Amino acid sequence: MNMPFEKVYLACGSTDMRKSIDGLAAIVIECFDLDPFSPCLFVFCNRKRDKLKILQWEVNGFWLYYRRLEKGTFQWPSDKDLTPISISPRQFRWLLDGMSMNQHQAHREVLARTIL
Repeated sequence: MNMPFEKVYLACGSTDMRKSIDGLAAIVIECFDLDPFSPCLFVFCNRKRDKLKILQWEVNGFWLYYRRLEKGTFQWPSDKDLTPISISPRQFRWLLDGMSMNQHQAHREVLARTIL
């Protein structure tokens, strides 16, 4: 994922991994009431929690990333609500690394201040 993105949205619960770009974009529009053409990542997980699909728009077309774990599972929110949750890019990295999105022992994120 080389293109910058502003937000990461997770589709809570499980998603049918047979869905392709059009099917996932339809979920983003119809269920989440969000714009699939926005500079965001939309992340979907299967029932076994070992596969992810990530939908991203870039300039003139969609990217569809697919990740399959050979061992283990993702720490995925199992909420049955269709409302997606927004997470930070840092939490997204933790999720991809197999950790909980709520790392209580991690160093706090520091944002640089501009000197006026």
